[in-house]
Amino acid sequence: MLNYQQIISFSLAINPKTVTSVSEAIQKLESYCAYQERCHIEVQEKLRGYDISTIDKERVIVHLIEHNYLNEERFASLFTISKFHQKKWGKIRIKNELKARKISDFLITKSLKEIPAEEYETTFDTLSEKHWEALPERDSSKKRKKFCDYLLRKGWESDKIYEKLKQLEKAI
Repeated sequence: MLNYQQIISFSLAINPKTVTSVSEAIQKLESYCAYQERCHIEVQEKLRGYDISTIDKERVIVHLIEHNYLNEERFASLFTISKFHQKKWGKIRIKNELKARKISDFLITKSLKEIPAEEYETTFDTLSEKHWEALPERDSSKKRKKFCDYLLRKGWESDKIYEKLKQLEKAI
């Protein structure tokens, strides 16, 4: 399985950019950042494919930060909330994905606190019960394994998963 950095590098190799001026780079990256919230790493990877000097690349990043196109705190916050709501990821998965994008521990902790505790519990309960019911396995050990593996991949805490598993097995 490819990691985040490999995917970005691969896409750059397929689609080389022919940007040669700072103003052109700024224009393209302003559009890139305006379309969707980006982190510094994504912008740096995009810049790597441009044919401009290292100093000019730094100037572009400074420009994007000064004009509020690039904001790590905003990125971390939006990433956390959107992945939680849309993909039903747990805090572990969100934290790991943000770390892969080189977001600071302080910002990761701050963004994870934005997830309401009650909503986090409700989402976990709903997701786990729905998945348990959807598993067609007749062999109980295979069903337990698939249940746990699914929720662990989604980034939910193992103690929550095993507690919920016990609860669901008692209900049978």
